Amino acid sequence: PAPPREQPAGQFSGLHRLAGRDPVLLKGVKRLMTVGNLDLPILLHGETGAGKDVFARAIHAASNRAGRNYVALNCAAMPESLIDAELFGYEAGAFTGARREGSKGLIVQASGGTLFLDEIGDMPLALQTRLLRVLENREVWPLGALKPVAVDIRLISATHRDLARMAEDGSFRSDLYYRLRGMEIRLPALRERADRRDVIAQIADEEAPHCRIAPDAWAQLMAYPFPGNMRQLRHVLRLAGATAENGVITEADLDLPPFVTRSAEADHAANERAAIADALRANGGRVTDAAKALGLSRATLYRKIKALGIDLDS
Repeated sequence: PAPPREQPAGQFSGLHRLAGRDPVLLKGVKRLMTVGNLDLPILLHGETGAGKDVFARAIHAASNRAGRNYVALNCAAMPESLIDAELFGYEAGAFTGARREGSKGLIVQASGGTLFLDEIGDMPLALQTRLLRVLENREVWPLGALKPVAVDIRLISATHRDLARMAEDGSFRSDLYYRLRGMEIRLPALRERADRRDVIAQIADEEAPHCRIAPDAWAQLMAYPFPGNMRQLRHVLRLAGATAENGVITEADLDLPPFVTRSAEADHAANERAAIADALRANGGRVTDAAKALGLSRATLYRKIKALGIDLDS
């Protein structure tokens, strides 16, 4: 077989710029370069605010689909009924309140290009099943349609949740998880980055270009854990740049709230509680049907409902 074509040097410049000098991110970029333009699903894992959306856009820009549509949906930002219509589309008159001309849906809009599903771990189970069908058959059935629409998408997903653990306990479909995880790239939190000082300096240049950072402010910025990551850092430096006197950002200009750590166990319990509540809601409160949807026995689901304090009457 012919050797793989060498990728143009500038093709991955956007990804290299985002990776900076952090070895974890540089390793991720190197892995992305090895797969080149293979339509391999990419799963980005990182905390909220770590820049998953920016990284996904850079992956698209480095691909042979760069000139085509890049379509993004945040699965945590809208209710289940809206995600269904937005993602899969619908025919004219498919339901009350539908647009007269219908809607193609984001999957069809992304055909030929890239679909980015942010916070995929928050996607309701019923829609996970529909998405899996799209990925397996490369076609989508809009609501009310008489025939499917063929699609050609590259899928990039992102989450801050532990999908492997969710797949194991039934709160996320395991078959969809393995389908999404063609290649998993971990985006380290800002506090974990080896080039943290470089990142802070770069964002300060963008958000407060006419200011310099005083030593006391530098010490505070380097010590603070930034639970909101890049997003929080940008807001902090934008505000500091606006309030700084004589173009010097001091410790007094930094709006850094106290940081309270949250355990991984607490996060997992919250994820599991949300998944069970979603399944019960989707199945009209019927525990047997919800247990089936979650891939759990009825007894196990009852035990979890009791342990997590879920009210079956609500």
